[in-house]
Amino acid sequence: MKVCIFGAGAIGGYVAAKLAQTDVDVSVIARGAHLTAMQENGLTLLEGGQDPINVRVRASGNAADLGPQDYVFITLKAHSVPAVVDTMQPLIGSATTLVSGVNGVPWWYFHKLEGPYEGKRLRSVDPGNVQWNGFGPDRVLGCVVYPAAEVATPGTINHVEGNRFSLGEPDGSKSDRAAKFSAALSAAGLRAPVRPRIRDEIWLKLWGNLSFNPISALTHSTLDVLCTDPGTRSVARGMMLEAQEIAEKLGIRFPVDVEKRIDGGAAVGAHKTSMWQDLELSRPMEIDALVTSVQELGQLIGIATPTIDTVASLIKLRAKVAGLY
Repeated sequence: MKVCIFGAGAIGGYVAAKLAQTDVDVSVIARGAHLTAMQENGLTLLEGGQDPINVRVRASGNAADLGPQDYVFITLKAHSVPAVVDTMQPLIGSATTLVSGVNGVPWWYFHKLEGPYEGKRLRSVDPGNVQWNGFGPDRVLGCVVYPAAEVATPGTINHVEGNRFSLGEPDGSKSDRAAKFSAALSAAGLRAPVRPRIRDEIWLKLWGNLSFNPISALTHSTLDVLCTDPGTRSVARGMMLEAQEIAEKLGIRFPVDVEKRIDGGAAVGAHKTSMWQDLELSRPMEIDALVTSVQELGQLIGIATPTIDTVASLIKLRAKVAGLY
C-alpha cells in the first residue's frame, strides 16, 4: 500500500512516523526547514515518554517526485487546500482515495447525503468549486482527527495525546477502501474505527472548534478559563446552540448536550486553541471552515445565527488587522 501524507506537519508527521514502522510505503509532502530535516536526518517521533523513534520516509516538496498513490492523507488546514489542488494531481491515479483529515465543515459535506441538498457546493470552504472539480467527491474518504501533536523542532514530532482517526464514507457504506485504510492505521498502533455516520463526529468536533477557537483568539484565554467564565461560557453556549439547531435539521445526532461539551472543553485545562496559536505565530487563521461554513449552512436552510454572526465579524476583523485573513 502506497500512502502519501500531504502536509506532514504535526498531525501528518505523527501519522507518517507511525505508518513508517509498518510495511506501508509511506511518503510525505512538506516544506521549509521541516522538509529539509526529514530529508537529511529522517523523521523523529517523541511519544509518551518513550525513547525517540527515528524513521526514514520519502520526503519531498514536489508531488511529481512521488507519483500515484493508493491513499493521499490530506492534513493541511482547510484554507490551504484549494491552492494546492493542481500540485497534488501527480499523486492521484485512477484508484486513488483522498482521506480528508481537515477540520471544519468539509467541502464534500453534501456529497451522497440523502435529502434536498444532495450535491450542494459550499463556497465558504471550496471557493469556485476548486476541490469538487479538481479532486472529485467520489475519491473522498472522510476522517475526523482527534490526536494532539506539535512540531517540536524541524523533523521532530512530539505526540501530546490521542490516537483516534475516525473514518467514514460520505454515503455511510462499509467500503473496502475504508476497511483497508483502517487496517493500515490499526497496524501502526492507531485507532481507526469506520463510522456509518461520519458527519455526526464532524459536528461533535466542530461544535467546540466553532466556539472555543475564535473566543480564545479574541480574548487570549485558555480553554479552562473561557469555558468557566460566565460571560464567555454564555457566548460559547449561544454559538453552539445555533449550530446544533442547524445540524439537527440536517439530520445530525449529538451524543452529549451543550453543557457537557463545554465542560469537556474546560477539562482540557490551560490549552491554547489552534486559532489563537495561529494568531500569535502570524499564520493564516482557519476561520472559514470553522465559523463561516456554519453561517453558510444556516443561510442555506433558513436558520438565523446571530451569536455566530457577531463572533465571526469580530474574529474576521481581528484576523484582517493582523494580515491573516
